[in-house]
Amino acid sequence: MAQHQHEQARRGYTLIEILIVITVMGIAAALVIPSLGQTHVLRVQAAVRTIISDITYAQYDALAYQSGRAVVFDAGTNSYSLLEVTGLTLDPANDTLYSPSGPGQQFIVMLDDPRYGGAVIQNVNFDGDSTLIFDEIGGPVTAPGSDVLSSGGSLEVAGPTSTWRIDIAAFSGKVTVTEVTAP
Repeated sequence: MAQHQHEQARRGYTLIEILIVITVMGIAAALVIPSLGQTHVLRVQAAVRTIISDITYAQYDALAYQSGRAVVFDAGTNSYSLLEVTGLTLDPANDTLYSPSGPGQQFIVMLDDPRYGGAVIQNVNFDGDSTLIFDEIGGPVTAPGSDVLSSGGSLEVAGPTSTWRIDIAAFSGKVTVTEVTAP
């Protein structure tokens, strides 16, 4: 019975235990707080990864469906869309691919979304145009319905502290990324 009373008396924490917990929490906070300041960098990198993913998707979709695809970049609205190439001209009103998460269920990506941390599309140049076009076998070409291979091109995605250049190689359409400026 005496031991049972002793166990009931020891219900709180000792000063040492509380100090250890506070110290561990302080160390964890010191490690986490500086990385929270870098979230805008991670969000801009998410925008870069999203663009790369969508370019690759357009290329593979062209190959899978044996039909041209285009990625139309609009620096003015800080957005881009994926289109099916159905003729010699692009018709964004009717040929934008389906996406359940896009505005109007169209494959349109708006980089003004807060999850992209202020990323801005700039310096888009694919054969003097802001449109990247893939033929039915996934190779970049100069125009819709064209057999003329593209000379490749690039675009930049700028954030508050860094700028990334996305290059698309001629012939193969290989996508590479280079950090142009860093903090």
